[in-house]
Amino acid sequence: MKKVIQMLLRSSMKTKAVIIVAVITVAGFSFLGYQVKGSAKVQHTSDLKPAVDVMLLQRKDMTRQIELTGQTVPESQVDITAKYSGKIMQVNVGLGDHVAPGQILIVQDTSDVDAALAQNAAASRQADADAVESNATFDASYQKSQSDYQHSVINYQRYKRLYDIGATSKEALENAEQVMTAAESSMNSYSKQIVGGNAAAVESKQAARDKAHAAVDSLQNQRSDLTLRAPRDGVIGYRQAEVGMMAQTGQKLLSIVDNSNIYVDCSVSEQDIGQIVNGMPVDISIDSIGKTYTGRIIYISPSMDSKTQTFTVRIALDSRDDNIKTGMFARTNITVPLRRQTLFVPKEAVLSLNGTDHIFVVDSNNQVTDRVVKLGLRNDKSLEIISGINEGEQIAVTNLSRLKTGITVTPTTNDQ
Repeated sequence: MKKVIQMLLRSSMKTKAVIIVAVITVAGFSFLGYQVKGSAKVQHTSDLKPAVDVMLLQRKDMTRQIELTGQTVPESQVDITAKYSGKIMQVNVGLGDHVAPGQILIVQDTSDVDAALAQNAAASRQADADAVESNATFDASYQKSQSDYQHSVINYQRYKRLYDIGATSKEALENAEQVMTAAESSMNSYSKQIVGGNAAAVESKQAARDKAHAAVDSLQNQRSDLTLRAPRDGVIGYRQAEVGMMAQTGQKLLSIVDNSNIYVDCSVSEQDIGQIVNGMPVDISIDSIGKTYTGRIIYISPSMDSKTQTFTVRIALDSRDDNIKTGMFARTNITVPLRRQTLFVPKEAVLSLNGTDHIFVVDSNNQVTDRVVKLGLRNDKSLEIISGINEGEQIAVTNLSRLKTGITVTPTTNDQ
């Protein structure tokens, strides 16, 4: 432009006029070209159709996935503990050994118990003898008192007849009466000692005998408890016992694990427990093994755990696998029904604006209509539609922010 001005200054009037006309012409054509280009650009933008995923609404059973995690547990795990303190004299099993019911596992020292048992056995025999002697003595004394009384009664009656005919003195009669009264008192004292068929003195001796017997029985049980036996089939899964060590009362020495059946115990929240029923089939994944097993729910706890605020559900595996060990992490997804034959859409297909929920319906001409809908149940991925759309209609699932009533879209199929 600077060069054009310099040329104008140096040129003649005629030349100046020609140059000015040429500049104006070029500027006009440039302006017209810009307008045409801009118009074409606007027209191209208006012809764009947003691409959206669409899905056809069909009535289906709406379900929900409940994810549970837990641990594998054995059929049984029994801890073998020392009931009494004592030195260990024998340990007959090692880790991994299979044991049968009644098999001797550990033997503790019984020498002190044997000595006490011998002493109490002697005391028990003495108590037996005392009870027999007491019973015999009482029976003899009681029978004698009865005999003395009967004899005194006969003697009194004889003196009474003699007195009546004047053959004896009144003093002799009174003496006979006193003897009879004394004999009766003696007999009555023995009679009053009898309670439930036995005399009190005899009962006391028999009680002492029973106490001595009980002491012997207790020591025999203690001696038996110093020999620890297997209560059931299983495998030794824990051992903390060696010959010569002193076992303390209540100390865990062995553990027997029975893996003949493996279960999975899971914790379930209050929100989900109502959807789970006994007998429900499930698939259980054990990540450490990399396998999935089939099973079924066999137990639902009747009350909530006060500490964890959850319920316990036990799952039984359908088949046994020796690779499964106690305490392995396991997980499962349980499918539970929410509503049968209802309409539901993915959560991303619903747009919430100003307290209302919207869905964009795409008709056969690929034109969009904004519908206000009412929502019902929901699960992790879907929302139930109670009203606002009908079965067989096609809805947009993606790119909702670019949609409004009346625009045309480019639909792609959504597999949900």
